[in-house]
Amino acid sequence: MGLSPFSGFSIMFAIIPVLVVLVFVLVFGIIIARFVQGAQQWKRNNDSPVLTVDAAVVTKRSDVSYYHNDVGTDNMHHSSSSTTYYVTFEVASGDRMEFQTKDTEYGLLVEHDTGKLTFQGTRYLGFERS
Repeated sequence: MGLSPFSGFSIMFAIIPVLVVLVFVLVFGIIIARFVQGAQQWKRNNDSPVLTVDAAVVTKRSDVSYYHNDVGTDNMHHSSSSTTYYVTFEVASGDRMEFQTKDTEYGLLVEHDTGKLTFQGTRYLGFERS
């Protein structure tokens, strides 16, 4: 038949480098796409007017991300977390907008607070209670 018992290995050695390159291109493509999306959103926010409107705090939420790493040869475990804070406001028209806020702002805001919301595009600039 002329087939070598190692022909399966030669096919594998031909396919694996192609797969590695495809994964490499895919990962860096995703990183570049996310960077471009972030830059476009930043530009849209900068091009938007700064608005101050009457609003009420509707709800608050936080998103906690956990990270676990095994470090070194002695299998030391390192864990860390980060928390992102969000506040949803309702304006006079009934529309609701959710903004990411700093932890210090998040801690000061209470549901049903009313006041003046200042924002630029999707960028939260502040809330002044009335």
